[in-house]
Amino acid sequence: MRLIIISGRSGSGKSTVLRALEDAGYNCIDNFPVNLLQSLVHNALRDPTQKDSSIAVCIDARGRELERFPEILLSLDRMDVDCQLIFLDALSPTLVKRFSETRRRHPLTNAKTDLRQAIEAESALLESISDLADLTVDTTRLESAQLTELIRDRLAASAENRLSLLFRSFGFKHGVPVDADYVFDIRCLPNPHWVDALRPLTGLDEPVRQYLGEQPLVVQMFEDVAGYLERWLPHFEENNRMYMTVAIGCTGGQHRSVYLATRLGEHFASSRVNVLVRHRELPAPR
Repeated sequence: MRLIIISGRSGSGKSTVLRALEDAGYNCIDNFPVNLLQSLVHNALRDPTQKDSSIAVCIDARGRELERFPEILLSLDRMDVDCQLIFLDALSPTLVKRFSETRRRHPLTNAKTDLRQAIEAESALLESISDLADLTVDTTRLESAQLTELIRDRLAASAENRLSLLFRSFGFKHGVPVDADYVFDIRCLPNPHWVDALRPLTGLDEPVRQYLGEQPLVVQMFEDVAGYLERWLPHFEENNRMYMTVAIGCTGGQHRSVYLATRLGEHFASSRVNVLVRHRELPAPR
């Protein structure tokens, strides 16, 4: 049996993920009570027709007994179930904007609590869940279609019981991704932005790749980061880690980080099957 638990702050995309899983063949349940997780798994395992089933449940701040989640999750680990916890989040101003645009009511707002206060209070309520997440996804800059694609790709990779490795480029001036397991700052490297012919291009374009590939510091940075990950990724896998997100950041997220994230992705894809590359600051390919 495979069980995926989805949680996160309101407006972060939980419904989008639940729909994606439903389309992938999961039996999905929204607003599922924490205290019924054990019964759900126990009943499914007792039914021979359900032992190989795939179930997804969404747990949010509307639920009760959220503080019991860690002990309940630990009990699930002792059962014959492949359980994964996905936590979605976005920057608070983004969540405020999403609620304002859709005119939806936040579940924690009331006569004494405004939208901003409710969003921040939700973080505290869900802390016991977010701390235990197998995969945290920052949806701040993701459209629904991009989030759906990302979830499908990462879950398809983890279904093979191998670590799903994601390299994400980003620009520090737009903020550090909240879902990164490792963040490498490469702003010390030569910057193509200061080369007039390269400025309008990105790290995906051959002239930029050639320029950066000829810089000794860039070569050394690539070798150091690749060597570090090659050394430690097997130890994470030995501890049943299913997801790893490595964020590579430069100033604007257009040249250096894009180049290095792409090159690292190409390098690890030669020896691993579950390697993804995403560029946060570049337009999504169409």
